[in-house]
Amino acid sequence: MESKQLRWIYLSVLALIWGSSFILIKKGLLGLSAIQVGALRIIFASIFLLLIGFKSLLTIPKQKWKYLAITSLFGTFFPAFLFSIAQTELDSSVTSILNSLTPLNTLVIGALFFGIGFQKRQLWGVFIGLLGSLLLIYNGAQNHPEQNYYYALLIILASFCYATNVNLIKRYLFDLSPVSISTGNFVVLIIPALVILFFTGFQAQIHIEKIQKAVGFILILGILGTGIANIIFFKLIQISSAVFAASVTYLIPIVAFFWGLLDNEMLSPIQFFGAFIILIGVYLSARKQ
Repeated sequence: MESKQLRWIYLSVLALIWGSSFILIKKGLLGLSAIQVGALRIIFASIFLLLIGFKSLLTIPKQKWKYLAITSLFGTFFPAFLFSIAQTELDSSVTSILNSLTPLNTLVIGALFFGIGFQKRQLWGVFIGLLGSLLLIYNGAQNHPEQNYYYALLIILASFCYATNVNLIKRYLFDLSPVSISTGNFVVLIIPALVILFFTGFQAQIHIEKIQKAVGFILILGILGTGIANIIFFKLIQISSAVFAASVTYLIPIVAFFWGLLDNEMLSPIQFFGAFIILIGVYLSARKQ
């Protein structure tokens, strides 16, 4: 199959997986703390990837490990905790929409730090996307005073982390296999995640039924939404561009929104309009591809 066709298949599969991640985080938070959710997500993904990709570690050149360490922080470690903390205050559908700023930030990071050129239209896309985000956040804060919309800043920060990660992989790790990159990332992260989980007192809570149920949701999130999804994502980066790969966030809010509806979440008409503006900005920023 040609790479042009294949990249759209990868994009669609990723959207289904990652669009479902937000509701899994929400369900995990019903029994676990945000820090426990982030740590367990990394641990489960690490165990899964080590089981299927341990041999791939032998193919990684020594000089590449510094980039794997950096991308593991920006692409997984920081976002895993930022999203979990943010969803203690925000609906899953809102966090998924704000996550769609990733392609815009990929363009900005690429232009500022990686020397990647852009068109004037794409710059307009960045400004339009920011306008939509401000509208979404402001209206959400007005209509949901019980939610702390300052936590939206954590999602925006996570999107910058993802954007940095995409550009780093495209520049420095393009010649490694997706399994090697994924497994290498999580080899770096598993020990810190275990240490963090230990200090949350998780080991004393695991016998509680509510905790066990929450862990089940994070197990699915770790294996499917992090382990398998990362492999697909890194492959997508290799056969397309950084901005195209990041544009998976076009589709993620659609999937997450339907999950949110099933869980009694609802956006206001103004928030819908803000989300629409964000997606227009994302479209303009990625249209070059």
